[in-house]
Amino acid sequence: MGESKRRKDALGEKYGQESYVFPWLPLTKSQSKDFMKWTTRGSWIGIAVLALIWVTVLFIGPAMGWWQLNN
Repeated sequence: MGESKRRKDALGEKYGQESYVFPWLPLTKSQSKDFMKWTTRGSWIGIAVLALIWVTVLFIGPAMGWWQLNN
């Protein structure tokens, strides 16, 4: 009897199903990986937006103020 057959006999109906991150949390390991992927992507988008706002306030804002004073 091979190892996979022993494991299949031991697990019964749970054989081949994904395991949960925690037994009390209905979240599978692949779902947690997807969550980490999306939150990482969202964090980088937030950093880019923050940098764009910072450049706008730092450079474009004072330039517009100077332009209004001279016209």
